[in-house]
Formats: sequence, C-alpha cells, structure tokens
Amino acid sequence: MTTSDDVRAFALSLPGTTEKIAWSMPTFRVAGKMFATLPEDETSMAVRCPKVERDELVLAEPEKFWIADHEASFAWVRVRLAALDDIDEMRDILLDSWRQAAPPRLLEQRAGQAG
Repeated sequence: MTTSDDVRAFALSLPGTTEKIAWSMPTFRVAGKMFATLPEDETSMAVRCPKVERDELVLAEPEKFWIADHEASFAWVRVRLAALDDIDEMRDILLDSWRQAAPPRLLEQRAGQAG
C-alpha cells in the first residue's frame, strides 16, 4: 500500500520541490507553486488536475478519486492512497501534478534525469 511517506519521498525527489506546512497539513511546492498536499490525516493526497480530466477520473473511479467541496471550483482532485494500484500509479499522478506547476527550466532538468 502507498503511504504518505512514499508521497513525501517522491515529491521531494522532484527538482525544485520544497515541503511547507499550510492549513495544518504538508504541502509540496515547486518554484513557489503548490502541486500536492497531504490532507485527511495523510491518508490521501490532493493534486493539480485539469477540471475536465478530474471530472472524468471521479466518474470512472469514485473509490479512488473525489473532489473536496471547497476545491470544486479549482483544478484539484483528491486521491485515496489506499485505493492506488501501486506506487508507480502514485508517482505518475504526482509527477503529472508537478509538471503542471513547474517552470520550463525544471521540466527540462527532470527530462534530463529521466532520460
């Protein structure tokens, strides 16, 4: 099962990422832009997700994805860590969110690391 420690370790491995406590929970930021949080006693993560994709995810897999009421007008989705298929799925979701927030120079740096 994927844990908040897995999320934290992977998030912090991404170029330019920092962790900051905000709203009494861990948040992860790149170049000052938040791309993930660990709400709900760290049993889920919230990530950036375009609204159209977010709505499709929630409809397709409501046991895994949901939208918090206070985030309904924002491009964010919640992900239940226990419902993830494996750690690779968590990494893919987190990396996609990071890419939405990261500046071009860090995207290039990450592409160089992956290649």
